[in-house]
Amino acid sequence: MLGLNINGHILFLTRFIRLFSYGFLSVGLLLYLTEVGYSQSQIGVLFTGILIGDLVITLFLTTRADRFGRRNILIVGALLKIGAGLTFAFVDSFAALLLAGTIGIISPTGGEIGPFLAIEQACLTESMNDPEQITKIFGYYNFAGYFAQAFGALSSGYMITMMMNIHGYLALTAYRAVLIGHAVFGGLKLVLYSFLSHSIEPAVQARDLLSAEKNWWFTKFGLHRKTSVTIVTKLSALFTLDAFAGGFVMQTIIVYWFHETYHIDTHLLGLMMMGVNVLAGISALAATPLVHKIGAVNTMVVTHFPSNLFLILVPLMPNQRLAVIMLLIRFCISQMDVPARQTYIATVVDADERSAAGGITNIVRSVGLSLSPLIAGYLLKDPSNTLLFSLPFIISGTLKCLYDILLYLSFRFSAPVSVSITEKK
Repeated sequence: MLGLNINGHILFLTRFIRLFSYGFLSVGLLLYLTEVGYSQSQIGVLFTGILIGDLVITLFLTTRADRFGRRNILIVGALLKIGAGLTFAFVDSFAALLLAGTIGIISPTGGEIGPFLAIEQACLTESMNDPEQITKIFGYYNFAGYFAQAFGALSSGYMITMMMNIHGYLALTAYRAVLIGHAVFGGLKLVLYSFLSHSIEPAVQARDLLSAEKNWWFTKFGLHRKTSVTIVTKLSALFTLDAFAGGFVMQTIIVYWFHETYHIDTHLLGLMMMGVNVLAGISALAATPLVHKIGAVNTMVVTHFPSNLFLILVPLMPNQRLAVIMLLIRFCISQMDVPARQTYIATVVDADERSAAGGITNIVRSVGLSLSPLIAGYLLKDPSNTLLFSLPFIISGTLKCLYDILLYLSFRFSAPVSVSITEKK
């Protein structure tokens, strides 16, 4: 249906499994760590350590994937995911969890983390029969992820409720089962990656190696064109701000806020997060016609800005129903910028720069994301302090609006991105 070869279908399946596991984890991770006995400040430090570790691991792996083999790097990432899941499930030492989270791959955000996204999308560009469909394929790729994330959150909430209320397991045991599941899903990804063929690897690009500057950028960061370096640098600065803002409203924090504010049980929280992610996936699909009509940058801005206004409204609502409605409306349009952003990055760099460009822009998002949980952890210490407890939503929405304005001012003259990726091969 999408004009993909067998590699493309495998990548869609690994995307589904990975985001299912992250959604599965989002309902139980923060509750598990709280049940073990860690304070909100300790959890904030742990989440920050995980995200900083993700920065280092992702930078190292994605900037080398196009040279050392995309398939090889994906397999390494799957192994790191398995190791982190097992450590969190069976080791209670804070130092051990911090170490495992730093060098392993586990998502405290409920969303994408690690080197997988950048490398898989680079592989997808080599797996398309019709490169002109890049935005459409990225839209469906994101939709598959959001649907999986939603189904994972629902499954996790249902499983925890069943284990505790019907089978009589302790909360700690039920939450620990979620971590074991995270490792099992990593094992499934490992098997699937082993079936990828060599055609996912990039064609060797002709380049002028006489320039020391170009050679240095390629050796260190996988970029060899000056225009690529300029664009990626500017986008990276903006994405850092956006991700910093997003760190205040990670899915685990949203779950915790609703749980403490309105005392919603885990089953209903799972249903709520399923709704959030299904709407996010549908919004990603809707981006394709907008990108072709008004361009990638304009699509990113005109859909993202109003969604952030609804985010600010969530804690200002007088009751649970209205707060949930504001959150759901927000996610109806909040992710339309994602395939637009991915399309823009993929079409402005050469084939053997795609993993690096995607990796770098994802890495800087991890930088921004790693800083805000420390602040959020402080704000969430006391649920009885309504003002402080609600600030993460307001801070996040305000900073995200600022990001949209700066993005538009920086790239408002960019032409609509509809360049065929075949020109870059």
